[in-house]
Amino acid sequence: MNIAGIEFPEGLYYDDKHNWARVEGDVVVQGMTEFGQQIAQEIVFVEMPRMGRQVEQGETFMSMESGKWVGRVPALVSGKIMEANEELEWEPMLVNESPYDEGWLVKIEMEDPSELKNLMQADSPELKAFIEDQAEEYEEILD
Repeated sequence: MNIAGIEFPEGLYYDDKHNWARVEGDVVVQGMTEFGQQIAQEIVFVEMPRMGRQVEQGETFMSMESGKWVGRVPALVSGKIMEANEELEWEPMLVNESPYDEGWLVKIEMEDPSELKNLMQADSPELKAFIEDQAEEYEEILD
């Protein structure tokens, strides 16, 4: 799905902090959207969360930095952090280069799949309206 000139892959879930979630059985792979990395610009540091840590949906559990920005990353679902993308410690630019593939952030063992209802999907009118508003707000950065 293309919204405001930016691709939002179908089958993923999205929040209003520019994160995405892909469900793989009872595990959620979480990352930053293409739009998010464009407005953050070059990611220079990713703080890795502790493995086994219990997180709640919406709770900040890690951060990322670019030259002018520090972003707090909330968990998209409640559960236990099973894995973090350790490649990002050495190559944080993977978030910019491959946000939906090699630039994933964490894998969380999901406790309650019904929490996914709190997120948006690529074809939802809520995501379209949110991204169009954000594209207007960050127009200078995105050009």
